[in-house]
Amino acid sequence: MIENLDSLKINFDTEGLWVLNITLAIIMFGVALGITIEDFKRLFKNPKILFTGIISQFILLPFVTFIFIKLVNPMPSIALGMMMVAACPGGNISNFMTQMAKGNAALSISLTAFATLVSLVMTPFNLSFWGNLYAPTAEILQTVELDPLELVKLVTLILGIPLIIGMLVRKYKEALAHKLQKVLKPLSLVIFMLFIVIAFYDNLSIFMNYVHYVLILVIAHNLLALLLGFYFAKAMKLSYKDQKTLSIETGIQNSGLGLLLIFSFFNGLGGMALLVAFWAIWDIFSGLALATYWAKQKTKN
Repeated sequence: MIENLDSLKINFDTEGLWVLNITLAIIMFGVALGITIEDFKRLFKNPKILFTGIISQFILLPFVTFIFIKLVNPMPSIALGMMMVAACPGGNISNFMTQMAKGNAALSISLTAFATLVSLVMTPFNLSFWGNLYAPTAEILQTVELDPLELVKLVTLILGIPLIIGMLVRKYKEALAHKLQKVLKPLSLVIFMLFIVIAFYDNLSIFMNYVHYVLILVIAHNLLALLLGFYFAKAMKLSYKDQKTLSIETGIQNSGLGLLLIFSFFNGLGGMALLVAFWAIWDIFSGLALATYWAKQKTKN
């Protein structure tokens, strides 16, 4: 059965793809309603934190993921799914989790905004670079003829434009932005979770037959990402609050974007979609569990 996983296709129609497109754009717009130019200025005033966050997410995580793949040698489509997760920016729910964990919420919001902009270039680059560096995944990339420019266009449409529009609404209609944010953040998250549940239901037999191939990999990969963010921030001598923040920003990836790219460019390739879909559920669980643990800790500097 495992031999068929690389050629397996997840059932997903055009209407579902549009729903996912719109949902991700709304989620990004909702997050952007809480972002101001001051958030960017705050990052540039402390470039050490900025570079630590960007290096952790876009350089170290893809590199460590590549090493992990080389060690465990998963099926090619699963390996490419892991690379997809590592190439994506931090998940938008990371802001909520950071606040819950008594981390640096302002830093989390600022990094989400900046990482979103960086991802317009780095997500296509990392997926193409690391995917082509590993022979089994390079074969898949050749068959789908991945166009980095089209990838940039899609990421810009789903993340970049909603980010800019949301920030403009916040700047010129602050009262409206606050009202919209209260509604959009929980609503978009509920819609996204419903989307994942429906996708699982429509492909229930596939997930039941194959999910055990990605279960341990997702848990281990997610734990690796959380630890990487925390200890890299610690090595850079950032505060404990910032260490928690970087851990969450690195370990909670925008798997919704990953799913969108898989269905748009890889025709729902089974191993990729299976791994990223399970990550989408697991990292919410692990992030909330970690945030709850940190929330109960006594405050450290």
